[in-house]
Amino acid sequence: MAKKLFDYQLDETVDGFFLLKDSEVRIAKNGKKFLAINFQDTSGEISGKFWDANDQDVAHFQAGQIVHLKGKRENYQGNPQIKIQQMRLTQSGEPQDVQQFVEHAPMNTAAMEEELNQFVFEITEPNWNRIVRHLLTHFHDAFFSYPAAKKNHHAFAGGLAFHTLSILRLAKAVADEYPHVNRPLLYAGAILHDMGKTIEMSGPVSTTYTLAGNLIGHIVLIDEQIVKACQQLKIDDQAESVLILRHMILAHHGLLEYGSPVRPHVMEAEILHQLDELDASIQMMQTSIDHAEPGSFTERLFAMDGRNFYRPTHDETKGDLPQ
Repeated sequence: MAKKLFDYQLDETVDGFFLLKDSEVRIAKNGKKFLAINFQDTSGEISGKFWDANDQDVAHFQAGQIVHLKGKRENYQGNPQIKIQQMRLTQSGEPQDVQQFVEHAPMNTAAMEEELNQFVFEITEPNWNRIVRHLLTHFHDAFFSYPAAKKNHHAFAGGLAFHTLSILRLAKAVADEYPHVNRPLLYAGAILHDMGKTIEMSGPVSTTYTLAGNLIGHIVLIDEQIVKACQQLKIDDQAESVLILRHMILAHHGLLEYGSPVRPHVMEAEILHQLDELDASIQMMQTSIDHAEPGSFTERLFAMDGRNFYRPTHDETKGDLPQ
């Protein structure tokens, strides 16, 4: 059975087929072009640099292509990296289906949709319920297939819906503990908070940011969709219920410097922000920890202030791990 990217150990020879998740042309200090590449399969992604790339290399090795790679697994500044020795495009009779190399959410679409619908039933405020149902229908296919991010957290097919479900489960636990929390508002905000990523990003394979994503961003994009939904559903977009729902989305990054036009000024908006941060952080840490050897530190995580995390040699959920 073919080895996956993260099956290869430090200094081991890598030899296999992988997807080019990203391939960006850059200029080295010597003035020559090189490709900054992220190789991907269902175990995750590892970067590599293709030095002295000519125009033909740039044309061939585009994001979304499958390649046969020979190289060596190394570490660079604490992060895993592939030293590329040989690389070519896949040929006839070799793997051609990019879906074989794309990481997927641990739940299928039908299961995620069924569970999410249970939360929608509990959104008892009429305006919120109608808006949520309308936008879920409009963005259905993309919502259940897109990643939640290009790289940092839930960066896999179906990651957007899975991240949303994780926050809804956390929201339920919070609302169960604190009965005065407005459960329908928290659920509605959780479902919509990242839905703009269906416009911000290109899709689950070799994800890039769209022009709208780069120029406007997912927070404002979904706020615009809420206003459009109100117009189509004949709901007053200046009603307090709608303004509060919009505030949930506009404030969910918590700080202006993190992209929110306004800081949270409704309790449920602050809760949503905290749950969003919690779920994203745990998923980032867990993915990195899963790739680390017991008794060692993970790579440094840019989105976690450049910190790395230790994987103990004993895991209470798995027992003693191999030394």
